[in-house]
Amino acid sequence: MKFLPAVLLIPALTLATGPTPETQRWWSHIQALAGDDLAGRDTGSPGYRQAAAYVVKQFASAGLRAAGEHGSWYQSVPMKKIELRAVRSDAALLGRDGAAHKLRWLHEITIAARPGLPESIDAPLVFAGQTPPSAAAGKIVVRLAGGVRRAAAPVPGALGTLTIDSTTGPEPPRWPVQYAVSVSLAGDPPASPVLALRVNPAAADALFAGSGHSYRELAALAAANQPLPTFDLAVRLRARMTFESSELAGDNILAVLPGSDPALAGEYVVVSAHLDGYGIGEPWKDGDNIYNGAFDDAAYVATLIDFAQRLKESGASLKRSLLFAVFTGEEKGLLGSRWYVAHPTLPKSALVANVNLDQLRPIFPLHILTTLALDDSTLGDIVRRAGATMDIRIRPDLEPERNLLRRSDHWSFMSIGVPAVGFIFGYEKGSPEETVYRRWYAERYHSPKDDLAQPWDPAAAARFNLFFDRVVREIANASGRPRWNPASPYAPK
Repeated sequence: MKFLPAVLLIPALTLATGPTPETQRWWSHIQALAGDDLAGRDTGSPGYRQAAAYVVKQFASAGLRAAGEHGSWYQSVPMKKIELRAVRSDAALLGRDGAAHKLRWLHEITIAARPGLPESIDAPLVFAGQTPPSAAAGKIVVRLAGGVRRAAAPVPGALGTLTIDSTTGPEPPRWPVQYAVSVSLAGDPPASPVLALRVNPAAADALFAGSGHSYRELAALAAANQPLPTFDLAVRLRARMTFESSELAGDNILAVLPGSDPALAGEYVVVSAHLDGYGIGEPWKDGDNIYNGAFDDAAYVATLIDFAQRLKESGASLKRSLLFAVFTGEEKGLLGSRWYVAHPTLPKSALVANVNLDQLRPIFPLHILTTLALDDSTLGDIVRRAGATMDIRIRPDLEPERNLLRRSDHWSFMSIGVPAVGFIFGYEKGSPEETVYRRWYAERYHSPKDDLAQPWDPAAAARFNLFFDRVVREIANASGRPRWNPASPYAPK
C-alpha cells in the first residue's frame, strides 16, 4: 500500500484522511481489518480468519451473544473453488501468415474459470455484429460488451465467446483483473463448461488485423447506435491453461443482542455487512497486489462493531432482538448470505427485516442517500423519517441498469421474503460529488487503491453511522414489524 498526503483536493471537495472524534474508534476497527497484514481477507484465507477472530472479540466485548452453530460465533459455509492457476504460456493471436501477437493473461485477456473447460484453445474467430454469424461451428464468437442489441444470445455451435470490454459506464472494467477465480457453494449444481473470455480494449486492435475493420471503427458504430457488420476475423486464438480445483471453507459470524420486550424479543432485525475482500491479486503498476477492501466492506463491518459498542455504553434497551450478521463470500456471489438464508440459525419467520451495509463510500459530504428497495416495504417510511431528522434527502435508485439491488447481501433476504434495504451515498448529476464517485469506481473499486491511505470524509462517515443507528432503533422499537408494499414485485406471493 502506498500512502498519500493527509489532505487531497478532488474536484472542489477537500477530503481528510484522519478520523474525527466521532469516527476515531470506527476508523481504528477499519485499520485492524484492512491493513496489509490481513492480505485483503479473501474468502477462506488466513487473513479472513484473522479478521473474523477480531470481529468476534469485539462483539463479545460489546456484550453480544454468540448465535452461530453449536453455540459458537461462527457458521461454516462450504464452498468449491476453481482457479486459472498456472498459465503455461500467454495466449496468442495467430495471423494467416503465421505471425503471432501475444496476449498477456489477466492484463490483456482473461477467462471465466469453470470446471470442465479445455486446457487448450486453438480456434478461428468470427465477429458477431447486428446479426449472428451463419457459420459459427468450432469458432469463438467475438462481441463488443454492452447491449443485447449486439447479439448477446448464445450462438448455436460456437465454441465460446470472447467479449471486448467496454471503456464507458459507471463501472468500467479495470485491467489488470485481480485473478480468474470462480467460487460456488458446495451444494450448487456444477456450472456448465462454457468458454467465456474477455479482452482488454487496449489490446483489441490485434483482433481485427487483416480483417478490413478496426476496433475504433466498430466501437464508433456501436456508440452511434449504428448496425454492426458480421465477418470472419483473419486471426485465430491459441492458448494453453491449467485450472486448479479445491474445496474451500469460510465462516459467517453471527451474534445477537436480545430484545427487552417479552412480546417482541422473539423477532430479529438483521444488521449485516460482508467481511471478505479480494485478497492477493495481480499487481498494479506500483507493485501493490493487496486488495485491502477498506471501504468494501471493512468500514461497514466496523460500523456494526461500533454500533454494538455504543448500544452497550449507552445502556440502550431495544424491544426487538438484533442479529448481527457478518458474511463471507459476498464478493464471490453473495455466498455467505445465500447459505445463511438456506440454513438459518434462527427461524426464518423470526427475521423481520434486514438493513445491509455495503456499496457505501464516505468520500464526499452526505446530503443524499440512495436507498435500494426504498418503495418495496414500510422500511422506506422509516428510512425517510430518519433522513428528515438529519436533513438527508432520501431517493430511490436512479441507475437500475447497474443492478445494485441484486449485488449485495440484502438480496438474499429479499429472496426469502424478508423486507430489506441497502444504501449508497447520493449526488446530483453533473456535481463535483458525482466526479468523485465516478473516479472512485474507475480507480479504486475492487483494486489495491481501496486501502487505508485513500481520502475520505470523516463528517460524512459519522453522519451515516448516526443515520444507521436511528433507522435500526426505530425498526427494533416499532409496535409492528415491517410489511411489504403490495405493489412491490418482490413481495411474497
